[in-house]
Amino acid sequence: MTQGESGTGRVRQLRLVVEAEDFEAALAFYRDVLGMPEQEAYEADGGARVVILDAGRATLELANPAQTRMIDDVEVGRKVAGHLRVAFEVSDAAEVASDLADAGATVVAPPTETPWRSLNARFDGPAGLHLTVFQELDD
Repeated sequence: MTQGESGTGRVRQLRLVVEAEDFEAALAFYRDVLGMPEQEAYEADGGARVVILDAGRATLELANPAQTRMIDDVEVGRKVAGHLRVAFEVSDAAEVASDLADAGATVVAPPTETPWRSLNARFDGPAGLHLTVFQELDD
């Protein structure tokens, strides 16, 4: 593997780009309710807009189908996730889960303690994202 400037690899940032039909609602949900600070924002001709939200450290988690079925079974009790699920580590999963539900996210599963010692909650959020908020319990 070729090392980048930081010594951790060639990739310096993971950016997930999501098209949101209801841009304002998605922005309010992820920025204001979930609490992701606005890092950059741009506007262009024709009403084009983009806002880049800071999600802290990013990782890419690759899992085979058996692993994703197992995670769905532990967290939800059935297969619910599609090809893509976005997970956000938070300091208080129960509180954030309540805030997301109050903001209109569809609760798929309430906060559930996993065998790997995290508290995970599942939602269908704005812009068609299936998401998890999780809290590491051993920290």
